[in-house]
Amino acid sequence: MAVIQKHGKSSSPDLVCHKENVPPDKIGAPGCHKKRPDAHSNWPRPVARIWTVVLLLGTCLLYCARVAMPICAVSMAEKFNWTKRESGMVLGSFFWGYCFTQVFGGYVSDRVGGEKVLLLSAAAWGSMTAFTPILAHLCSQPIFSMTLARFLMGLLQGVHYPSLASLCSQKVVESERGFLMSTVGSGSYLGTLVIGGVGSLMLDLYGWESVFYASGLLSVLWAYCMWKYLLKGEGPIITLESLGNGGTQSKLNKRHWARLLKQPAVCAVIVTHLCTASTFFTLLSWLPTFFKDTFPDAKGWVFNVIPWLVAIPSSLFSGCLSDHLICQGFDTASVRKLMQFFSMGVSSVFTVLLCGNTTFSWAVAFVSATMGLTTFSHSGVSLNVQDLAPSCAGALFGIMNTCGAFSGVLMVYFSGYLIEATGSWASVFALITTVNLMGLFTFLAFAEARRVDIDSGRVRHHSIHI
Repeated sequence: MAVIQKHGKSSSPDLVCHKENVPPDKIGAPGCHKKRPDAHSNWPRPVARIWTVVLLLGTCLLYCARVAMPICAVSMAEKFNWTKRESGMVLGSFFWGYCFTQVFGGYVSDRVGGEKVLLLSAAAWGSMTAFTPILAHLCSQPIFSMTLARFLMGLLQGVHYPSLASLCSQKVVESERGFLMSTVGSGSYLGTLVIGGVGSLMLDLYGWESVFYASGLLSVLWAYCMWKYLLKGEGPIITLESLGNGGTQSKLNKRHWARLLKQPAVCAVIVTHLCTASTFFTLLSWLPTFFKDTFPDAKGWVFNVIPWLVAIPSSLFSGCLSDHLICQGFDTASVRKLMQFFSMGVSSVFTVLLCGNTTFSWAVAFVSATMGLTTFSHSGVSLNVQDLAPSCAGALFGIMNTCGAFSGVLMVYFSGYLIEATGSWASVFALITTVNLMGLFTFLAFAEARRVDIDSGRVRHHSIHI
Protein backbone atom coordinates (compact mmCIF):
# COMPACT_ATOMS: atom_id res chain seq x y z
CA MET A 1 0.00 0.00 0.00
CA ALA A 2 2.98 2.28 0.50
CA VAL A 3 3.70 2.24 -3.21
CA ILE A 4 0.12 3.24 -4.07
CA GLN A 5 0.20 6.11 -1.60
CA LYS A 6 3.44 7.38 -3.04
CA HIS A 7 1.99 7.39 -6.54
CA GLY A 8 -1.19 9.00 -5.30
CA LYS A 9 0.74 11.79 -3.66
CA SER A 10 2.84 12.59 -6.68
CA SER A 11 0.49 12.13 -9.54
CA SER A 12 -2.98 10.80 -8.82
CA PRO A 13 -4.77 11.33 -5.54
CA ASP A 14 -7.99 10.19 -7.16
CA LEU A 15 -6.52 6.77 -7.78
CA VAL A 16 -6.18 5.92 -4.10
CA CYS A 17 -9.70 7.02 -3.24
CA HIS A 18 -11.03 5.28 -6.28
CA LYS A 19 -9.51 1.96 -5.40
CA GLU A 20 -10.36 2.13 -1.74
CA ASN A 21 -14.00 3.17 -2.17
CA VAL A 22 -15.14 0.62 -4.70
CA PRO A 23 -18.65 -0.44 -3.71
CA PRO A 24 -18.99 -4.15 -3.05
CA ASP A 25 -21.75 -4.48 -5.62
CA LYS A 26 -19.47 -3.06 -8.32
CA ILE A 27 -16.63 -5.49 -7.81
CA GLY A 28 -16.62 -7.96 -10.64
CA ALA A 29 -19.56 -6.26 -12.30
CA PRO A 30 -20.19 -6.93 -15.96
CA GLY A 31 -18.02 -4.74 -18.14
CA CYS A 32 -15.00 -4.81 -15.83
CA HIS A 33 -11.74 -5.84 -17.46
CA LYS A 34 -10.60 -9.16 -16.12
CA LYS A 35 -6.88 -9.00 -15.76
CA ARG A 36 -4.28 -11.35 -14.42
CA PRO A 37 -4.19 -11.32 -10.62
CA ASP A 38 -0.67 -9.86 -10.68
CA ALA A 39 -1.42 -7.43 -13.51
CA HIS A 40 -0.47 -4.36 -11.50
CA SER A 41 1.89 -5.83 -8.88
CA ASN A 42 5.24 -4.07 -9.24
CA TRP A 43 8.44 -6.02 -9.68
CA PRO A 44 10.79 -6.06 -6.67
CA ARG A 45 13.98 -4.16 -7.45
CA PRO A 46 16.17 -7.29 -8.05
CA VAL A 47 13.58 -8.65 -10.47
CA ALA A 48 13.31 -5.29 -12.20
CA ARG A 49 17.07 -5.20 -12.69
CA ILE A 50 17.04 -8.67 -14.27
CA TRP A 51 14.23 -7.63 -16.62
CA THR A 52 16.13 -4.44 -17.48
CA VAL A 53 19.15 -6.42 -18.65
CA VAL A 54 17.00 -8.92 -20.55
CA LEU A 55 14.98 -6.20 -22.29
CA LEU A 56 18.19 -4.29 -23.09
CA LEU A 57 19.56 -7.39 -24.81
CA GLY A 58 16.25 -7.94 -26.59
CA THR A 59 16.20 -4.38 -27.95
CA CYS A 60 19.82 -4.76 -29.05
CA LEU A 61 18.92 -7.92 -30.98
CA LEU A 62 15.83 -6.18 -32.38
CA TYR A 63 18.07 -3.60 -34.04
CA CYS A 64 20.60 -6.23 -35.12
CA ALA A 65 17.82 -7.99 -37.01
CA ARG A 66 16.37 -4.70 -38.30
CA VAL A 67 19.67 -3.33 -39.62
CA ALA A 68 20.80 -6.64 -41.12
CA MET A 69 19.10 -5.83 -44.42
CA PRO A 70 20.60 -2.33 -44.82
CA ILE A 71 24.04 -3.77 -43.98
CA CYS A 72 23.67 -6.47 -46.65
CA ALA A 73 21.72 -4.41 -49.21
CA VAL A 74 24.71 -3.68 -51.46
CA SER A 75 25.85 -7.33 -51.56
CA MET A 76 22.31 -8.56 -52.17
CA ALA A 77 21.81 -5.99 -54.95
CA GLU A 78 24.93 -7.28 -56.68
CA LYS A 79 23.85 -10.89 -56.19
CA PHE A 80 20.30 -10.43 -57.53
CA ASN A 81 20.97 -7.54 -59.95
CA TRP A 82 18.75 -5.01 -58.16
CA THR A 83 18.61 -1.41 -59.23
CA LYS A 84 18.77 1.46 -56.74
CA ARG A 85 15.02 1.82 -57.01
CA GLU A 86 14.44 -1.87 -56.28
CA SER A 87 16.81 -1.75 -53.30
CA GLY A 88 14.93 1.26 -52.01
CA MET A 89 11.64 -0.59 -52.38
CA VAL A 90 12.93 -3.51 -50.31
CA LEU A 91 14.33 -1.27 -47.57
CA GLY A 92 11.28 1.03 -47.49
CA SER A 93 8.74 -1.78 -47.18
CA PHE A 94 9.78 -2.26 -43.54
CA PHE A 95 8.36 1.14 -42.64
CA TRP A 96 4.85 0.42 -43.90
CA GLY A 97 4.55 -2.75 -41.88
CA TYR A 98 6.08 -1.05 -38.84
CA CYS A 99 3.34 1.58 -38.73
CA PHE A 100 0.40 -0.80 -38.94
CA THR A 101 0.92 -2.79 -35.72
CA GLN A 102 1.92 -0.05 -33.27
CA VAL A 103 -1.55 0.59 -31.84
CA PHE A 104 -2.59 -3.05 -32.05
CA GLY A 105 0.53 -4.19 -30.20
CA GLY A 106 -0.06 -1.70 -27.42
CA TYR A 107 -3.76 -2.59 -27.20
CA VAL A 108 -3.04 -6.30 -26.79
CA SER A 109 -0.19 -5.65 -24.34
CA ASP A 110 -2.44 -3.55 -22.09
CA ARG A 111 -4.82 -6.50 -21.77
CA VAL A 112 -2.69 -9.66 -21.71
CA GLY A 113 0.70 -8.31 -20.61
CA GLY A 114 3.56 -6.80 -22.57
CA GLU A 115 5.88 -9.70 -21.76
CA LYS A 116 3.71 -12.12 -23.73
CA VAL A 117 3.56 -9.87 -26.78
CA LEU A 118 7.33 -9.28 -26.64
CA LEU A 119 7.98 -13.02 -26.46
CA LEU A 120 5.71 -14.00 -29.34
CA SER A 121 6.88 -11.17 -31.59
CA ALA A 122 10.58 -11.82 -30.90
CA ALA A 123 10.20 -15.51 -31.75
CA ALA A 124 8.41 -14.52 -34.97
CA TRP A 125 10.73 -11.76 -36.25
CA GLY A 126 13.79 -13.76 -35.17
CA SER A 127 12.61 -16.72 -37.23
CA MET A 128 11.77 -14.44 -40.14
CA THR A 129 15.29 -12.99 -40.06
CA ALA A 130 16.92 -16.43 -40.00
CA PHE A 131 14.78 -17.64 -42.94
CA THR A 132 15.42 -14.53 -45.07
CA PRO A 133 18.39 -16.01 -47.02
CA ILE A 134 16.42 -19.19 -47.68
CA LEU A 135 13.47 -17.20 -49.04
CA ALA A 136 15.81 -15.15 -51.22
CA HIS A 137 17.37 -18.24 -52.83
CA LEU A 138 14.19 -20.30 -53.19
CA CYS A 139 12.03 -17.63 -54.81
CA SER A 140 12.40 -17.07 -58.55
CA GLN A 141 11.84 -13.34 -58.01
CA PRO A 142 13.87 -12.40 -54.91
CA ILE A 143 12.78 -8.78 -55.13
CA PHE A 144 9.20 -9.77 -54.28
CA SER A 145 10.07 -12.25 -51.52
CA MET A 146 12.45 -9.77 -49.88
CA THR A 147 9.95 -6.92 -50.09
CA LEU A 148 7.32 -9.14 -48.46
CA ALA A 149 9.82 -10.33 -45.84
CA ARG A 150 10.74 -6.77 -44.90
CA PHE A 151 7.07 -5.79 -44.70
CA LEU A 152 6.39 -8.72 -42.35
CA MET A 153 9.46 -7.76 -40.29
CA GLY A 154 7.96 -4.31 -39.87
CA LEU A 155 4.63 -5.79 -38.79
CA LEU A 156 6.27 -8.05 -36.21
CA GLN A 157 8.71 -5.48 -34.81
CA GLY A 158 6.11 -2.73 -34.66
CA VAL A 159 4.71 -4.11 -31.40
CA HIS A 160 8.04 -3.97 -29.53
CA TYR A 161 8.11 -0.44 -28.12
CA PRO A 162 4.37 -0.19 -27.33
CA SER A 163 4.72 -3.50 -25.45
CA LEU A 164 7.68 -2.10 -23.52
CA ALA A 165 5.67 0.98 -22.56
CA SER A 166 2.74 -1.16 -21.40
CA LEU A 167 4.98 -3.55 -19.44
CA CYS A 168 6.84 -0.71 -17.73
CA SER A 169 3.64 1.09 -16.73
CA GLN A 170 2.24 -2.10 -15.17
CA LYS A 171 5.32 -3.51 -13.46
CA VAL A 172 7.72 -0.67 -12.59
CA VAL A 173 7.23 1.97 -9.92
CA GLU A 174 7.28 5.59 -11.08
CA SER A 175 10.61 6.43 -9.45
CA GLU A 176 12.43 3.64 -11.36
CA ARG A 177 10.86 3.89 -14.81
CA GLY A 178 13.42 6.38 -16.07
CA PHE A 179 16.35 4.03 -15.52
CA LEU A 180 14.59 1.04 -17.09
CA MET A 181 13.32 2.84 -20.20
CA SER A 182 16.54 4.76 -20.82
CA THR A 183 18.64 1.62 -20.37
CA VAL A 184 16.42 -0.44 -22.64
CA GLY A 185 16.31 2.43 -25.13
CA SER A 186 20.11 2.46 -25.32
CA GLY A 187 19.84 -1.06 -26.71
CA SER A 188 18.90 0.45 -30.07
CA TYR A 189 22.23 2.30 -30.25
CA LEU A 190 24.13 -0.72 -28.99
CA GLY A 191 22.46 -2.96 -31.57
CA THR A 192 23.28 -0.54 -34.37
CA LEU A 193 26.93 -0.51 -33.30
CA VAL A 194 27.14 -4.31 -32.95
CA ILE A 195 25.58 -5.11 -36.30
CA GLY A 196 27.58 -2.34 -37.96
CA GLY A 197 30.87 -3.74 -36.63
CA VAL A 198 30.43 -7.49 -36.24
CA GLY A 199 27.90 -7.69 -39.08
CA SER A 200 30.26 -5.96 -41.53
CA LEU A 201 33.04 -8.34 -40.52
CA MET A 202 30.81 -11.40 -41.01
CA LEU A 203 29.67 -9.99 -44.35
CA ASP A 204 33.26 -9.83 -45.60
CA LEU A 205 34.32 -13.23 -44.20
CA TYR A 206 31.26 -15.46 -44.61
CA GLY A 207 28.86 -13.70 -46.96
CA TRP A 208 25.62 -11.78 -46.46
CA GLU A 209 23.65 -14.87 -45.47
CA SER A 210 25.64 -15.27 -42.26
CA VAL A 211 24.47 -11.87 -40.97
CA PHE A 212 20.82 -12.94 -41.18
CA TYR A 213 21.46 -16.40 -39.72
CA ALA A 214 23.39 -15.07 -36.73
CA SER A 215 21.05 -12.21 -35.80
CA GLY A 216 17.93 -14.31 -36.37
CA LEU A 217 19.02 -17.37 -34.39
CA LEU A 218 20.32 -15.25 -31.50
CA SER A 219 16.94 -13.50 -31.34
CA VAL A 220 15.10 -16.81 -31.21
CA LEU A 221 17.50 -18.00 -28.49
CA TRP A 222 16.77 -14.81 -26.51
CA ALA A 223 13.03 -15.45 -26.76
CA TYR A 224 13.49 -19.04 -25.60
CA CYS A 225 15.59 -18.01 -22.58
CA MET A 226 13.04 -15.35 -21.65
CA TRP A 227 10.23 -17.92 -21.83
CA LYS A 228 12.20 -20.60 -19.95
CA TYR A 229 13.77 -18.61 -17.13
CA LEU A 230 11.71 -15.43 -16.65
CA LEU A 231 8.22 -16.62 -17.55
CA LYS A 232 8.98 -20.06 -16.07
CA GLY A 233 7.74 -21.88 -19.13
CA GLU A 234 4.29 -20.29 -18.96
CA GLY A 235 2.57 -20.57 -22.33
CA PRO A 236 2.33 -17.18 -24.05
CA ILE A 237 -1.22 -17.86 -25.20
CA ILE A 238 -3.38 -14.91 -26.18
CA THR A 239 -7.08 -15.71 -26.43
CA LEU A 240 -9.96 -13.62 -27.66
CA GLU A 241 -11.48 -13.77 -24.18
CA SER A 242 -8.36 -12.21 -22.70
CA LEU A 243 -8.65 -9.27 -25.10
CA GLY A 244 -12.00 -8.34 -23.60
CA ASN A 245 -15.60 -8.95 -24.50
CA GLY A 246 -17.58 -6.86 -26.96
CA GLY A 247 -20.97 -5.26 -26.56
CA THR A 248 -21.30 -2.50 -23.97
CA GLN A 249 -17.64 -2.59 -23.08
CA SER A 250 -16.60 -1.71 -26.63
CA LYS A 251 -18.88 1.31 -26.63
CA LEU A 252 -17.52 2.42 -23.28
CA ASN A 253 -13.99 2.08 -24.57
CA LYS A 254 -14.79 4.34 -27.52
CA ARG A 255 -16.11 7.04 -25.20
CA HIS A 256 -13.14 6.50 -22.91
CA TRP A 257 -10.69 7.02 -25.78
CA ALA A 258 -12.58 10.01 -27.13
CA ARG A 259 -12.38 11.69 -23.73
CA LEU A 260 -8.72 10.70 -23.31
CA LEU A 261 -7.61 12.10 -26.68
CA LYS A 262 -9.27 15.43 -25.91
CA GLN A 263 -7.03 15.95 -22.89
CA PRO A 264 -4.46 18.73 -23.55
CA ALA A 265 -1.71 16.73 -21.83
CA VAL A 266 -2.34 13.72 -24.07
CA CYS A 267 -2.34 15.86 -27.21
CA ALA A 268 0.92 17.42 -25.98
CA VAL A 269 2.75 14.09 -25.68
CA ILE A 270 1.55 13.02 -29.14
CA VAL A 271 2.68 16.28 -30.77
CA THR A 272 5.99 16.30 -28.89
CA HIS A 273 6.77 12.70 -29.73
CA LEU A 274 5.86 13.41 -33.36
CA CYS A 275 8.38 16.26 -33.44
CA THR A 276 11.06 14.24 -31.63
CA ALA A 277 10.69 11.24 -33.95
CA SER A 278 10.67 13.42 -37.07
CA THR A 279 13.91 15.19 -36.21
CA PHE A 280 15.60 11.97 -35.09
CA PHE A 281 14.69 10.11 -38.31
CA THR A 282 15.88 13.08 -40.36
CA LEU A 283 19.26 13.22 -38.60
CA LEU A 284 19.62 9.45 -38.79
CA SER A 285 18.90 9.43 -42.53
CA TRP A 286 20.87 12.47 -43.71
CA LEU A 287 23.89 12.82 -41.41
CA PRO A 288 26.04 10.27 -43.32
CA THR A 289 25.31 12.15 -46.56
CA PHE A 290 26.08 15.46 -44.85
CA PHE A 291 29.52 14.25 -43.79
CA LYS A 292 30.30 12.73 -47.20
CA ASP A 293 29.30 15.92 -49.01
CA THR A 294 30.97 18.34 -46.59
CA PHE A 295 34.05 16.28 -45.68
CA PRO A 296 34.63 13.86 -48.59
CA ASP A 297 38.01 12.70 -47.30
CA ALA A 298 36.82 11.88 -43.79
CA LYS A 299 36.84 8.36 -42.40
CA GLY A 300 33.32 6.93 -42.48
CA TRP A 301 33.68 4.88 -39.30
CA VAL A 302 34.37 8.04 -37.28
CA PHE A 303 31.06 9.78 -37.91
CA ASN A 304 29.11 6.51 -38.07
CA VAL A 305 30.36 5.22 -34.70
CA ILE A 306 31.30 8.07 -32.36
CA PRO A 307 27.79 9.65 -32.07
CA TRP A 308 26.32 6.29 -31.06
CA LEU A 309 29.09 5.69 -28.54
CA VAL A 310 28.11 9.01 -26.94
CA ALA A 311 24.37 8.21 -27.10
CA ILE A 312 24.61 5.05 -24.97
CA PRO A 313 26.04 6.59 -21.74
CA SER A 314 23.95 9.71 -22.32
CA SER A 315 20.75 7.63 -22.36
CA LEU A 316 21.78 5.80 -19.18
CA PHE A 317 22.66 9.07 -17.45
CA SER A 318 19.30 10.66 -18.30
CA GLY A 319 17.42 7.73 -16.75
CA CYS A 320 19.48 7.80 -13.55
CA LEU A 321 19.13 11.58 -13.27
CA SER A 322 15.37 11.42 -13.82
CA ASP A 323 14.82 8.77 -11.16
CA HIS A 324 17.14 10.53 -8.70
CA LEU A 325 15.27 13.82 -9.00
CA ILE A 326 11.90 12.12 -8.47
CA CYS A 327 13.23 10.23 -5.44
CA GLN A 328 14.45 13.54 -4.03
CA GLY A 329 10.89 14.82 -4.08
CA PHE A 330 10.87 16.93 -7.26
CA ASP A 331 7.56 17.15 -9.10
CA THR A 332 7.28 14.42 -11.73
CA ALA A 333 5.92 16.77 -14.40
CA SER A 334 8.82 19.19 -13.83
CA VAL A 335 11.35 16.38 -14.18
CA ARG A 336 9.77 15.18 -17.45
CA LYS A 337 9.87 18.75 -18.80
CA LEU A 338 13.51 19.16 -17.76
CA MET A 339 14.50 15.98 -19.58
CA GLN A 340 12.63 17.09 -22.68
CA PHE A 341 14.26 20.52 -22.49
CA PHE A 342 17.67 18.88 -22.76
CA SER A 343 16.43 16.57 -25.52
CA MET A 344 14.87 19.22 -27.78
CA GLY A 345 16.13 22.57 -26.48
CA VAL A 346 19.80 22.14 -25.64
CA SER A 347 20.34 19.70 -28.54
CA SER A 348 18.99 22.34 -30.94
CA VAL A 349 21.85 24.65 -29.93
CA PHE A 350 24.37 22.14 -31.30
CA THR A 351 22.22 21.55 -34.39
CA VAL A 352 22.29 25.27 -35.16
CA LEU A 353 26.09 25.27 -34.83
CA LEU A 354 26.21 22.83 -37.75
CA CYS A 355 24.78 25.55 -40.00
CA GLY A 356 28.06 27.45 -40.01
CA ASN A 357 31.46 26.57 -41.44
CA THR A 358 33.09 24.03 -39.13
CA THR A 359 35.99 21.63 -39.22
CA PHE A 360 35.43 17.89 -39.34
CA SER A 361 36.35 17.45 -35.68
CA TRP A 362 33.92 20.14 -34.53
CA ALA A 363 31.17 18.74 -36.77
CA VAL A 364 31.58 15.28 -35.20
CA ALA A 365 31.52 16.88 -31.73
CA PHE A 366 28.35 18.85 -32.49
CA VAL A 367 26.58 15.82 -33.97
CA SER A 368 27.65 13.64 -31.02
CA ALA A 369 26.30 16.21 -28.56
CA THR A 370 23.05 16.47 -30.53
CA MET A 371 22.50 12.70 -30.65
CA GLY A 372 23.51 12.26 -27.01
CA LEU A 373 21.12 14.93 -25.74
CA THR A 374 18.31 13.60 -27.94
CA THR A 375 18.33 10.40 -25.85
CA PHE A 376 17.02 12.39 -22.86
CA SER A 377 13.55 12.02 -24.38
CA HIS A 378 13.58 8.42 -23.07
CA SER A 379 13.09 9.98 -19.62
CA GLY A 380 10.82 12.76 -20.90
CA VAL A 381 7.94 12.39 -23.31
CA SER A 382 8.41 8.61 -23.68
CA LEU A 383 7.79 8.16 -19.95
CA ASN A 384 5.13 10.83 -19.65
CA VAL A 385 2.62 8.63 -21.48
CA GLN A 386 2.94 6.13 -18.62
CA ASP A 387 2.29 8.89 -16.09
CA LEU A 388 -0.85 10.03 -17.89
CA ALA A 389 -2.52 6.73 -18.80
CA PRO A 390 -0.93 3.62 -17.26
CA SER A 391 -4.09 1.59 -17.94
CA CYS A 392 -3.65 2.03 -21.71
CA ALA A 393 -0.03 3.19 -22.01
CA GLY A 394 0.79 0.60 -24.68
CA ALA A 395 -2.00 1.60 -27.05
CA LEU A 396 -1.39 5.31 -26.49
CA PHE A 397 2.34 4.89 -27.12
CA GLY A 398 1.42 3.00 -30.28
CA ILE A 399 -0.58 6.00 -31.48
CA MET A 400 2.38 8.27 -30.71
CA ASN A 401 4.86 6.04 -32.49
CA THR A 402 2.63 5.65 -35.55
CA CYS A 403 2.29 9.43 -35.88
CA GLY A 404 6.03 9.83 -35.35
CA ALA A 405 6.94 7.23 -37.98
CA PHE A 406 4.67 8.74 -40.65
CA SER A 407 5.80 12.30 -39.95
CA GLY A 408 9.42 11.15 -39.86
CA VAL A 409 9.27 9.73 -43.38
CA LEU A 410 7.58 12.88 -44.67
CA MET A 411 10.23 15.08 -43.06
CA VAL A 412 13.04 12.94 -44.49
CA TYR A 413 11.59 13.39 -47.99
CA PHE A 414 11.03 17.11 -47.45
CA SER A 415 14.60 17.53 -46.22
CA GLY A 416 15.84 15.99 -49.46
CA TYR A 417 13.76 18.50 -51.39
CA LEU A 418 15.25 21.37 -49.36
CA ILE A 419 18.80 20.19 -50.07
CA GLU A 420 18.14 20.07 -53.81
CA ALA A 421 16.24 23.38 -53.86
CA THR A 422 18.65 25.42 -51.72
CA GLY A 423 21.91 23.54 -52.15
CA SER A 424 22.59 24.17 -48.47
CA TRP A 425 22.57 21.90 -45.45
CA ALA A 426 21.81 24.91 -43.25
CA SER A 427 18.17 24.79 -44.40
CA VAL A 428 17.82 21.21 -43.13
CA PHE A 429 19.37 21.97 -39.76
CA ALA A 430 17.17 25.07 -39.45
CA LEU A 431 14.10 22.92 -40.17
CA ILE A 432 15.16 20.41 -37.51
CA THR A 433 15.66 23.18 -34.97
CA THR A 434 12.26 24.73 -35.75
CA VAL A 435 10.40 21.43 -35.38
CA ASN A 436 12.25 20.69 -32.15
CA LEU A 437 11.35 24.04 -30.62
CA MET A 438 7.69 23.67 -31.65
CA GLY A 439 7.53 20.31 -29.87
CA LEU A 440 9.38 21.64 -26.83
CA PHE A 441 7.10 24.66 -26.37
CA THR A 442 4.04 22.41 -26.69
CA PHE A 443 5.36 20.05 -24.03
CA LEU A 444 6.40 22.80 -21.63
CA ALA A 445 3.00 24.47 -21.94
CA PHE A 446 0.64 21.51 -21.64
CA ALA A 447 2.47 18.50 -20.21
CA GLU A 448 1.29 17.06 -16.88
CA ALA A 449 2.04 13.97 -14.85
CA ARG A 450 -1.33 13.29 -13.22
CA ARG A 451 -3.45 10.39 -14.42
CA VAL A 452 -6.04 11.38 -17.00
CA ASP A 453 -7.35 7.90 -17.78
CA ILE A 454 -9.58 8.16 -14.69
CA ASP A 455 -12.78 10.18 -14.78
CA SER A 456 -12.59 12.08 -11.51
CA GLY A 457 -16.01 13.67 -12.08
CA ARG A 458 -17.92 10.44 -12.39
CA VAL A 459 -16.58 7.20 -10.90
CA ARG A 460 -16.86 4.65 -13.66
CA HIS A 461 -15.26 1.47 -12.49
CA HIS A 462 -16.03 -0.48 -15.62
CA SER A 463 -13.92 1.81 -17.82
CA ILE A 464 -10.75 1.45 -15.75
CA HIS A 465 -8.38 -1.52 -15.92
CA ILE A 466 -7.83 -2.71 -12.35
